[in-house]
Amino acid sequence: MVATVNYCATFLIYRKHHHSSFFHSSFFHSSFFHSSFFHSSFFHSSIGSFYFGAHYVWHPNYYRHPNHFWIINMVSISEQPWATAWIAMTEHEFATRTTPTPYATVECGPYSTPDVGCTNEVEDALTAYLNALAWVVTGLQTHADLAITFMNGWSSTVKNHTGSNGPLQAGWAASSWSRAAEIIRYTDAGWSDADITTFEDMLRDVYLPAVIPGSEYMGNWELVMMEAALGISVFIENRTSYDIAMEKFLTRAAAYIYLTSDGDLPNAIDESTEEDLIEYWFNQTTFVDGIGQETCRDFGHMGYGIASISHVLETSRIQGRDLYTEEVGSRLRYALEFHTTYENGAAVPSWLCDGSVTLGITQVTEPGLNGLSYRLGYAMNQTEVYTVNDRPEDTNIVFVGWETLTHAMNPA
Repeated sequence: MVATVNYCATFLIYRKHHHSSFFHSSFFHSSFFHSSFFHSSFFHSSIGSFYFGAHYVWHPNYYRHPNHFWIINMVSISEQPWATAWIAMTEHEFATRTTPTPYATVECGPYSTPDVGCTNEVEDALTAYLNALAWVVTGLQTHADLAITFMNGWSSTVKNHTGSNGPLQAGWAASSWSRAAEIIRYTDAGWSDADITTFEDMLRDVYLPAVIPGSEYMGNWELVMMEAALGISVFIENRTSYDIAMEKFLTRAAAYIYLTSDGDLPNAIDESTEEDLIEYWFNQTTFVDGIGQETCRDFGHMGYGIASISHVLETSRIQGRDLYTEEVGSRLRYALEFHTTYENGAAVPSWLCDGSVTLGITQVTEPGLNGLSYRLGYAMNQTEVYTVNDRPEDTNIVFVGWETLTHAMNPA
């Protein structure tokens, strides 16, 4: 079978074990940074594809190659909202961290009680990701070295996740680890082959077994677990686990966000009775386009699920299947519009969550708005108003970070 290749850049650069070429530029000089701004090996990249089965795996995952140059250009000319988003990221407390705190066994209970390495793990993973992004923008080796230090610290230490929230914790951390690792590995940042192998082993042997089984609990759990499984699968180039995770993701997403085409009731994950399904949806009995399984729990947890859906859609698009144009993209679009309507101040009707909702869908709308409205042209007025007012998106301190910088109005 011949794969249909999704060429993600004009200057496509294949991985070294296929065919290598290199791109170098110091075009984007700006007084916004010090004089060595773009004198960096970042531009000597090994970005490209690996063929297995009937498909290619494209690296780096989560961001298309031109995306990096878009971000760099926008920040270097102090264009908004990217310049403010960049400053916010570099002034975040994670930007001051220099030493990881890895645990061999991470034990997490409900709401991280007990918290044995739980907070340390997700914060260290996000710190690695922050520094990977900073390396991309500045080309300063210090940032690449810090990202590598945090990734190596955990890959040489962590062996297990325990406690009732262990699978969720693994999903949160692995989502950030895989994003940071994709960037560092495929931008010639100085990460040694031996360390990369150790990191791959960690993802394959510690995180993937924790997340690939999925979860029958709240929808945001299984969604972030599948997000993590997909990111891991791309990094370790495992088509089997990728396909398993994608199937579970699509099933869960279809049961997480309601569309009227589903019928009178939302899709069920299992053989639930109508009574059980209503209870699982926090006793919501009226269903309209975009309402979600955790809407009546609170918008914060619903936002976690929305974030994971948008992240998976970004990953899938890079890997050659644009889910933004499929049903799951419609679910995301309606969910964003539905929830931001109330975040923007609309009165809550009596049929929705008994007339009262808990707001707080912060930090999660930028990728979906970019993919659906900016790239595909859908009118998403409520989401746009909310997102513009919420900029720059920061981090939710668990697995989402700095997405105004990476996704605002990005054409890649």
